[in-house]
Amino acid sequence: MKLQFLTPALHGVLDYVAAAALIALPFLLGFQGIELWLSVAGGAGLIAYSLLTDYAFGAVKLVSFDAHLLLDLAAGVAFIAAPFLLGFTALASIYYPVMAAGVIAVVTCTSRANQSGRKNAAA
Repeated sequence: MKLQFLTPALHGVLDYVAAAALIALPFLLGFQGIELWLSVAGGAGLIAYSLLTDYAFGAVKLVSFDAHLLLDLAAGVAFIAAPFLLGFTALASIYYPVMAAGVIAVVTCTSRANQSGRKNAAA
């Protein structure tokens, strides 16, 4: 079974869904302070670098898709480390690693083939 079954286009859709979740969920869960704003900043950052990524849902296409995936992984690592480094509450200490696991799973399952948002010149 091929592990990389998500296309870059589907990854792009998931980026914007994840960004909305990162922005909304901390408010719904009653987070405060850094627990709230780290997630909101992560969601806003995800929107920003998604808009700059060279894939179907990027607007400006300044960031390569491979660099985008590295940013995703860096965010995942930061979300795993944050509860330990910042002394989060029990709920936030579960939320952040769960969100990180989702990010890492999406990156792992994303195909890098035909990753550009541009149409193939031969098509």
